[in-house]
Amino acid sequence: MKRFTRRDFMKSSFAAGAGLALATPFSRARGANDAVRVAVVGINGRGSSHISAFKDMEGVRIAAFCDVDKNALDRRIKPFKDQNIDINTYVDIRKMLDVKNIDAISVATTNHTHSMITVWACQAGKDVYVEKPCSHNIFESRKCVEAAHKYKRIVQHGTQSRSSRGWAKQIAAVHSGKYGKLLVSKAWASKNGKGRWSIGFKPYLDPPENLDFDLWLGPALEQPYHENIVHYNWHWFWDFGCGEIGNQGVHQMDIARWAIKGSALPRSVISMGGRWVESTPGYAHYTDQAQTPNCQLTVMDFGGPLLVFEVIGLVDRAGVDGKKYPKKVTNEFYLEGGVIRDGQFYPKGSDKAEPLADVDVKMGPGDHFENFIHAVRSRKESDLNAPITEGHPSSVCCHLGNVSYRLGRQVPGGTRPDVLDKHEEIAKSWDTIKETVKGTTGLDVSKNTYQLGPMLKFNPQTERFVDNPQANLLVTRPYRAPFVVPEKV
Repeated sequence: MKRFTRRDFMKSSFAAGAGLALATPFSRARGANDAVRVAVVGINGRGSSHISAFKDMEGVRIAAFCDVDKNALDRRIKPFKDQNIDINTYVDIRKMLDVKNIDAISVATTNHTHSMITVWACQAGKDVYVEKPCSHNIFESRKCVEAAHKYKRIVQHGTQSRSSRGWAKQIAAVHSGKYGKLLVSKAWASKNGKGRWSIGFKPYLDPPENLDFDLWLGPALEQPYHENIVHYNWHWFWDFGCGEIGNQGVHQMDIARWAIKGSALPRSVISMGGRWVESTPGYAHYTDQAQTPNCQLTVMDFGGPLLVFEVIGLVDRAGVDGKKYPKKVTNEFYLEGGVIRDGQFYPKGSDKAEPLADVDVKMGPGDHFENFIHAVRSRKESDLNAPITEGHPSSVCCHLGNVSYRLGRQVPGGTRPDVLDKHEEIAKSWDTIKETVKGTTGLDVSKNTYQLGPMLKFNPQTERFVDNPQANLLVTRPYRAPFVVPEKV
């Protein structure tokens, strides 16, 4: 059988060019009685939430499932078959995109295929709900924006806090100026479970028969299969994931960046940390197969306000000292007049909370998935709570932290970079990381080493690093044909 390649896809009717894409009926405002036909791509894990959101939504029909794991397809399709609901299944996304009566694609695949599928779907005349982060690197994020605009597609980013009235109210309070200038927008993404502690080591094996591993690898360079990448721990490998800062972290990153009024991207970034885990029997202490840090502190300068991002994966489970260190997934905003925390305002020097000032909050209708469908019907990007134009810079901020970290070097644990003195919340985060690592693994960072990345200057207009060719190499990646995010969308 002839292999369906990217070149074949580009020759198909829905990818022939902007004219054909714009001529599809899905480009016009849809009537209230027209069902929006949605295909869910990537149906393990987060994909189940997409299915649940769309299956009972009024005016929406799930038309197809797509996944490279045939077992996942069989498992997800069974409840629908039992109810005599007809849903088509696909292993290869390229074949599904050639189906004319699919209106929208809901993407919950691995990070390294988010942008590729988003661009291909836009070229095929489909609207897109894409999980966070929308990209695996800086280059890809921009291509998603360009594709959405060129093909006039509705593209919603999966940072659903944008559809939270509570967060919107806090952001509006920050922007109001009633509490003075924003000094630090701080975020925490410290969770337990699913590989934040040790994932151990898994041997190389032949891929299982139910998995099309070539399609799963997609843009990544060819490499052997092992069970620490399929289906979840891929988050902790650079070829496929973005670490915790680009996993749970992108939600908090989006909120933190949202608070910095008028600033899409920072002017500089520095990141530090390490991957510290409990002992794995038979291997050197404090090592496992993963590559990304599970403890990471990242600081960005937006030309005034600082964005401070703390990740600690070693939480909510007793360590060597018997204590449980608390998980923390939230945002706080440090202003001249005090702190906005947990939806309340704490004046400077006071522990007594005050209600937030009454501020106007403007949001699109519905929860995050409903908001997407509303915009699909209206054909107005302005109706989206989290358009790709916002998802792009929030994803890029996660990548910026990782670029600095990856270019770093091991330094003595007592090394104190100047950035720790820029604000007390920065130093507090680093102290918390060291305390948690020691308590949970027994490793005293101050007597060992940690990874310290360089302070990188960044140009928000060109979306490139300033005078740093090595960093600019990590703006994109080498792609394995035909799974390519194109330079020209």
